[in-house]
Amino acid sequence: MYIETTIVSYLTARPSRDVVQRAHQRITRRWWRARRSDFELFISPLVLQEAGDGDAKAAARRLAALSGVPILAAVPGALAIAHALRNRGPIPGHAEADAMHIAIAAAHGVEYLLTWNCTHIANAQMRPDIERLCRQEGFEPPILCTPEELLGD
Repeated sequence: MYIETTIVSYLTARPSRDVVQRAHQRITRRWWRARRSDFELFISPLVLQEAGDGDAKAAARRLAALSGVPILAAVPGALAIAHALRNRGPIPGHAEADAMHIAIAAAHGVEYLLTWNCTHIANAQMRPDIERLCRQEGFEPPILCTPEELLGD
């Protein structure tokens, strides 16, 4: 399972005042406690970069949560997938990082990509095009999902 940056952000953030974000934080923490050991977790250098941005104390919490999670490199196949997703697919050019998260997971054959980014990643309308383009580039796409979908209860 590839852990996208929104997961560690929701996991380590102070409780939000926004009701939806607060619910996502609770679900993420619950998933992390109850289900993360059921999966082999992976991140990428991009996740580390994004997790390290912003407020120093918040970044330190995010990076500490990711400590020990194996890092997948952005291999050449991933670059081709990301290019296809942005240039022939549903991911807009300004969302290059979102395309790279999907691409790295696909290029490494990771089964799941866990995210709360439902704008460009776990988006039901985009999913068919994302899957088609990954396959056209010779890779099986990961299952794009949220922690809520994998709570198992």
